[in-house]
Amino acid sequence: MTTIARSITATPLTCSIGAELGNVDLAQVAADDSLFAELRALLLEYKVLFVRDQNITRAEHVALAQRFGPLEDHPVLGSDPDNPGLVRIYKDLDSQPEHYENSFHCDATWRDNPSMGSVLRCVQTPPVGGDTIWVNMAEAYRRLPERVKARIEGLRARHSIEASFGAAMPEEQRHDLARRYPDAEHPVVRTHPETGERVLFVNSFTTHLVNYHTPENVRFGADYAPGAADLLHYLIRQAAVPEFQVRWRWTENSFAIWDNRCTQHYAVQDYWPAVRKMERAGIVGDKPF
Repeated sequence: MTTIARSITATPLTCSIGAELGNVDLAQVAADDSLFAELRALLLEYKVLFVRDQNITRAEHVALAQRFGPLEDHPVLGSDPDNPGLVRIYKDLDSQPEHYENSFHCDATWRDNPSMGSVLRCVQTPPVGGDTIWVNMAEAYRRLPERVKARIEGLRARHSIEASFGAAMPEEQRHDLARRYPDAEHPVVRTHPETGERVLFVNSFTTHLVNYHTPENVRFGADYAPGAADLLHYLIRQAAVPEFQVRWRWTENSFAIWDNRCTQHYAVQDYWPAVRKMERAGIVGDKPF
């Protein structure tokens, strides 16, 4: 592996995940090959990067995210009309509290090709509250008991937008969403395509294990549903372990850049009716293996 001489400073925030960057202007990173190479290397090392006081334009925000790859739209939230791929996540006084973000999730695993990552900007933050938590799911896998690793090797799971974003929709609209975005199937443990790390890859979009009901796992038919559900719930709960987490306190014009292939996150909704406005550029990913 080639060593990159770095001008960007990185201060780790926990022993497991996350670093705050210094000596960096994200607009310059978007325009400079060597600076972007530094940023990408740091992202692979720390999994989520944080930067404060970045007063850049929406176009520069989009340009930075596009350095990683093409951007994706969101079928429910949509994009900024002047900046395709930039999703406005605005929680203001006209919004009712909803519960899609305040669960541990990995973005868009309901797609066949889930997001590679995201570049998220805080436009407006509450005076207190509204933090976001990220989780190192490679560490979550590494710390599983060996007997559990053996048990889940080769298992696959179904991920659904219908059962998450669609749940609050009228029936016809929900069914239309499911037709446009059929459930995706992914390995329970994926391999990171750049680092080679094994990653626990189930989250709140995951509905069930699809190949659990085998003679090795099920003695009687009565074991099938509770046995698979109990195992899946145990795996999903690993994201809630504090030792795998970092928590970020937002300030205006602060950014988070994360690798969606090996992390989950949870947007803490403890601030309503205060206002929180975020803008996110999600990057198209690859098919998990």
